[in-house]
Amino acid sequence: MSDFKEIKVRFAPSPTGPLHIGGARSALFNWLFARRYGGKFIVRIEDTDLDRSSRESEDNIVSSLRWLGMDWDEGISVGGTGGPYRQTERLDIYTRYADQLLDQGLAYKCYCSEEELAAQREEQLAAGEMVRYTGKCRDLTPEDCERLEKEGRKPVIRFKVPLGGNVVINDIVRGEVSFECDGIGDYIIVKSDGIPTYNFAVVVDDHLMSISHVIRAEEHLSNTPRQVLIYNALNWPKPEFAHVSLILGKDRSKMSKRHGATSIEQYRQLGYLPEAMANFLALLGWSSGKEQEVFSLAELGGQFSLDRVVKSPAVFDLEKLNWLNSHYIKTSSIERITELAVPFLQKAGYLSENVDDKTMEKVQLVVVAVRDYLEYLAQINDHVAVFFNDPEYGDPEAREVLSQEETPAVLRAVRDKLAAMPSERMDEAAAKGLLKKLPKELGLGGKKVYLPLRSALTGKTRGPELYHLLPALGNSAAIRRLEKALDAAGR
Repeated sequence: MSDFKEIKVRFAPSPTGPLHIGGARSALFNWLFARRYGGKFIVRIEDTDLDRSSRESEDNIVSSLRWLGMDWDEGISVGGTGGPYRQTERLDIYTRYADQLLDQGLAYKCYCSEEELAAQREEQLAAGEMVRYTGKCRDLTPEDCERLEKEGRKPVIRFKVPLGGNVVINDIVRGEVSFECDGIGDYIIVKSDGIPTYNFAVVVDDHLMSISHVIRAEEHLSNTPRQVLIYNALNWPKPEFAHVSLILGKDRSKMSKRHGATSIEQYRQLGYLPEAMANFLALLGWSSGKEQEVFSLAELGGQFSLDRVVKSPAVFDLEKLNWLNSHYIKTSSIERITELAVPFLQKAGYLSENVDDKTMEKVQLVVVAVRDYLEYLAQINDHVAVFFNDPEYGDPEAREVLSQEETPAVLRAVRDKLAAMPSERMDEAAAKGLLKKLPKELGLGGKKVYLPLRSALTGKTRGPELYHLLPALGNSAAIRRLEKALDAAGR
């Protein structure tokens, strides 16, 4: 553990779009780490990309984190002593520390134009040199600065990287990583419009919010030496760093839209359950060391540790996610899954906008019948037409069954039994009892009973279990279908 008195971690997304799978995994690892060790989890917003940032994206990120089951101790929407928690509301703070670095000679104003910088890059490339800022403005005098500003040039502020030496990072996941200072070049910490760059603002925020551990994606590792140099310049204690592996698609390339949905919101809209998604995300780069793969958030919070985070890239395995989600669909309460399924059925036109209690009772029975086939809830519409639409008997196999000699007797017997029942809808146990007795009463083998009955009720020879189908249809609808089948068979 670090030298900080209290474990504090953070998730600091840029609100430039919906919460990405990679961002959600980073947030979850931070949250689990805080919960495991009794620390605090902060959520703040890095919105200094003024052209792309939006409150809509911020709201989506907050909503997605909460949907996944995460809460936070400080930050956006909950407050705290370290705020404000949006970077655009902290600009005066960054200015104060940028001025401190200027006063100490650890940063300087740079007046190079974009054209001049482009020319420098071309010269370096032509000479086969590493592309970095040459330090042209590093030793400008106050008089030089005054003259350039009179010309209308607006300076950026660059950090003065020490010449020679290395920046060594002892990363919890990656081990010791070293960067040559001469390969970094003097980098911008404040742009000409006064907006701080990521590498500067993140250090100021992490220090002032007493962040003890920075847990983030591997792609940020190259930023870390720049941040460490600022910690050193301001004589601030450094947090411990842990850079977790990238998430790759099944083809081992960086995850992108071609691999399918990439945001939490997309999976939410498809009917994935939050506990399944959180469970899946936790296993992207972390292992409990056991064969167990199904974890509740509480279990994850009790077992997560950074020493079980692997260096190798995590592969986003959609089949595994679907397996986990189907497990949670099967093990959740039928009431919950029914409630979640209703919007999908409404969108497909099976249900009206207002669902009364009687209809909800039927929907629950439909969900009982089909949920074992579902990997995510949007798939429900692929399985429910038989419960809402009367059959047409165009299927050749079903027509052949309905034309068999014994079929009319079977259909009439079931019709009469249903008509004699005191209630409109039997339960599963009653349906099983009725179906069990039929072959003996009719003196027929099971196939001669159940196949005609299924063909009559659904127009198909395969489908949901009859003991699920009969309760979901209700007796009146089942009788209507049986009579329609008799008419279709000319009996």
